[in-house]
Amino acid sequence: MHDPRFDKMAQVIVNYSIEVKPGQTVYVWSQGFAAQPLLLAIYREILKAGGNAYLRADVPGAQEIFYQHARDGQLDFVSPVDKISVEQFDAYIRIGCETNTRRLSSINPDAIVRQQAAQRPILNKRMELSAQGRYNWCVTLFPTEAYAMEAEMSLAEFTEFVFGACLLNDPDPVASWRALGARQQRYVDFLNGKRRIEIRGPNAELSLSIEGRTFLNSQGKRNFPDGEIFTGPVEDSVNGWARYTYPAIYNGREVSGVQLWFENGRVVKATADKGEDLLNKVLDTDAGARTLGEFAIGTNYGITKFSRNILFDEKIGGTMHTAVGSGYPDTGAKNKSAVHWDMITDTTGVTMTADGVVFYKDGQFVV
Repeated sequence: MHDPRFDKMAQVIVNYSIEVKPGQTVYVWSQGFAAQPLLLAIYREILKAGGNAYLRADVPGAQEIFYQHARDGQLDFVSPVDKISVEQFDAYIRIGCETNTRRLSSINPDAIVRQQAAQRPILNKRMELSAQGRYNWCVTLFPTEAYAMEAEMSLAEFTEFVFGACLLNDPDPVASWRALGARQQRYVDFLNGKRRIEIRGPNAELSLSIEGRTFLNSQGKRNFPDGEIFTGPVEDSVNGWARYTYPAIYNGREVSGVQLWFENGRVVKATADKGEDLLNKVLDTDAGARTLGEFAIGTNYGITKFSRNILFDEKIGGTMHTAVGSGYPDTGAKNKSAVHWDMITDTTGVTMTADGVVFYKDGQFVV
């Protein structure tokens, strides 16, 4: 039975997140066929807005076959269609709809890292065009049994979790996202123009420079759901240590108990209770993978449960996350990498200062 909230979701993504204008072209990429109700609803809304859409749905099992049989130059292959999706389209929507989140668990991580390195120019181009205001993008998710199992919920419970996190149960979701954006803008306005952030607590002892960098307000535009403020720290400025209290998920593989030590912006030591080999392989992907590309604070207090899905988990109110690898150019970040791996930690007992002024304490903003 079709849930009309998927139609509502499509309306918000097309008209608020992407803001499709007449004549614009939108590349809509679904991870599989499970998202058909949302994919078709988005297609309908793009047409109603006067836009043109290209729909792509991946064939289940194709990626596994690729990694099992691709060799040498095949692992470096980048589809011309992927290049076109950035170079000749005005916007991009990606819908996650995994039916098996562990399907790549037995794949050699070296092969995955190599293919992602080949995709790096596309990721960088998308970020650059977005920073210039020439390209809009949004990543969202369609609830599946696989996601529900990862989150330890029934499919019905997970579906309600998704709608709640996306504010789709509100009478006017767009008004709710704008209200969240207005609250977050106060934090962004306070931090922009500051020079240094210090983080002190049981899970982090970090210092980083934000001089000349911009904090951005994530209010349901690029991610859906959303709820964070973030920036790109000065690349050689990060020093200290962080322990990530939530598992770090990478291509369906779980790395838990991660601890990172930073010296002058680089990860000089990385350990994990589980998945340490994978952690270090990813950090060695390329020259930029050991540099911090993002520092962020989650603000969506409606996401109360860890779901093992970064689209939701990095937004959890009362958490912070950092991402090794590529930064977002519109924050001023200069680091480039095929990697962008968000890692999350609880901020209970944590105090953050900006130029010596406390602005965040024990999971809450205090400015």
